[in-house]
Amino acid sequence: MDTLRRLLDQPERLVAGVMSGTSLDGIDVAIARIVGTGRNIKMETLAFASTPYPAALREVLHRNTEAATSNVRDLSQLNALLGRLFAEAVATTAEAVGVTLDLIGSHGHTVHHVPVPEHFAGQEGVASTFQLGDPVVMAVRLGVPVVGDFRTPDVALGGQGAPLVPYFDYALFADADEHRALLNLGGIANVTILPAGCEPGNVTAFDTGPANMVLDALAARLFGEPFDRDGQHAAAGTVDETLLGELLADDYFHRPPPKSTGREAFGTDYVDALLARDLAPNDLLATASALTARSIADALTRFAPVRPDVVIASGGGVHNRDLMRRLADALAPVRVRTTAEFGVDPDAKEALCFALLAHEFVNGVPTNLPSVTGAARPVLLGTLCIS
Repeated sequence: MDTLRRLLDQPERLVAGVMSGTSLDGIDVAIARIVGTGRNIKMETLAFASTPYPAALREVLHRNTEAATSNVRDLSQLNALLGRLFAEAVATTAEAVGVTLDLIGSHGHTVHHVPVPEHFAGQEGVASTFQLGDPVVMAVRLGVPVVGDFRTPDVALGGQGAPLVPYFDYALFADADEHRALLNLGGIANVTILPAGCEPGNVTAFDTGPANMVLDALAARLFGEPFDRDGQHAAAGTVDETLLGELLADDYFHRPPPKSTGREAFGTDYVDALLARDLAPNDLLATASALTARSIADALTRFAPVRPDVVIASGGGVHNRDLMRRLADALAPVRVRTTAEFGVDPDAKEALCFALLAHEFVNGVPTNLPSVTGAARPVLLGTLCIS
């Protein structure tokens, strides 16, 4: 218990955040010095590193994110293995900058997300979210307290359990005078709308739909490449407006928040349906890129409580020049910038988010936003594991 007392008494903490996203590309680790709470948080990023998944592990992960091909033995093994690999990635990153960590926040890897209650096993109202990468394994191997399982408390209170980054956005990016939208372009795209001078209860956020998930899958299937570098294939294609209109008619895009989504909606079956269309490869990628840009712009028009003055983007999608160009066109005259212009590495933002959420867990601060997730009340997010 001395570890816990020491942790609670520390006003400033060295915290690692760990993220494994739906793009299945690897493990992101960010290390930050954090002090304060809420809008008074000060965060200094000390390190960021990304460790790609080996091809064999990526294949097993992909297979087990699909309900038709997953199995319980794989899930059990992956839970332990990812915990070990997350721990190794954290240790390597901390050693590289010569720091001793006080705390770790680990999102885990989402393999399934069922945020809307359904009838299951003879019972009504069952909702769940499932992340792999056992935080107990991490805490034992590293000897550092780990906060994990961030989404479950919100889902238990009727919330979507996602997105969770809006608290981070509010704490670091809310502005007294400017309406801002924070856009994350990961496997799934999500937005956080921060009206000028907003309080936590005024924040709106939700998943808009696919971002890199569909684009990466198409690049792999059509060109044998892990992603469409710089969006070069999409830029060489022509958007099929008929197909784009059909895709934008999907019920998800028209459903009001709170809402969240993932590979269960925009995974293999979705990509298979796109590939069944008689389109040239570049044209298919161009149409998928336009889908991401248009669905984001449409979502802000339909569901944002205010028109943002600026959209501030982060995530791997900011490196896709074609996608960023289409976003700028779709959102004009709203300005599109990246978090780099505000001192936050666009690639590190999600990992930094879970470092901050772990810090606030120890502070005893609820970090879900019921206005975002639909949960019945604010709740402390996470489970603390101490070796």
